[in-house]
Amino acid sequence: MHSSAGPSSRFPVLVVAVVVAVVLASSTGCCRAQLANNFYAGKCNASVEAIILNAVKARIRWEPRIVPGLLHMIFHDCFVQGCDASILLDGPGTEKTAVQNTGMFGYDLIDDIKSQLEAACPGVVSCADIIVAATRDAIGMSGGPSYGVQLGRRDGMSSVSWMCSDLPPPHVDIPTATAMFANKGFTSLEMATLMGAHTVGVTHCSVMNERLYSYNGTGADPSMDASYAWVLQTYACPKGQTYDNIVYLDDPNSILTFDKSYYSQIIKHRGALGVDQGLGDDPSTGWMVRFFANTDNFFPMFVQAINKLAAVGVLTGTDGQIRTNCRATN
Repeated sequence: MHSSAGPSSRFPVLVVAVVVAVVLASSTGCCRAQLANNFYAGKCNASVEAIILNAVKARIRWEPRIVPGLLHMIFHDCFVQGCDASILLDGPGTEKTAVQNTGMFGYDLIDDIKSQLEAACPGVVSCADIIVAATRDAIGMSGGPSYGVQLGRRDGMSSVSWMCSDLPPPHVDIPTATAMFANKGFTSLEMATLMGAHTVGVTHCSVMNERLYSYNGTGADPSMDASYAWVLQTYACPKGQTYDNIVYLDDPNSILTFDKSYYSQIIKHRGALGVDQGLGDDPSTGWMVRFFANTDNFFPMFVQAINKLAAVGVLTGTDGQIRTNCRATN
């Protein structure tokens, strides 16, 4: 069994200050095309952001799990073709049908918000902006940071499933994951920051089974804490189960709270996915896990990273369109 103590939690104050300053400076310099603060001011008879906020608040009351659903959605949308709501399009061969998006949920919430906005101001608010603003609100309502977002995205007009190969798989090794994030313009530290969204994340036993029972053909992954593996094998994912149970990616005591405990779990060798544990075990990123677990820098750096993610490949101006129905092009 791995020790839960983990590496030393001490960080030189100067090193921490330099890391934070570099990340914040690089993020503020990121080009965001024609996105703007208060983009919809004067464009709608109602408050666009209030409509989105109230819809998310109503949904969270009866389904707190919508928080990881929206985080899953924004990442899978923005990482494939950019933040253009292409993940929402229905039809054969679309991103929605790709194996990487199996289990994605929350589409109905976006539909509900879109219907309300179309009633208030037809043809004004994009589906892409709804995803970004709704995710921001969900994070704040689950204990995470409150932050502003720039809006003004327009919706894409195509969606193809094969492009989902851009998405890092759940058990990818860290060098490959780092390269995939770099291809989208993110540093390894920004990657580690965005992976902190797994603090409210979920997976399924079908994704975990190989790591629990046939890792290299010999049983449980030896990098996994033995007691944690036993709990998963005994209660969450027993052999022969007929239902593909949910496995939470964070400490059971804070599974739907947006906090930094995800990183503490990794230090204890209780990272559920291979990529989670790899983040702590790989020498190039292990210090980042300890940095976030033992300082208060996760929230401000996550805000910068997710806003950078929300600006990837955006369509603005006259590019794309404002869909009337998020599931189909006009």
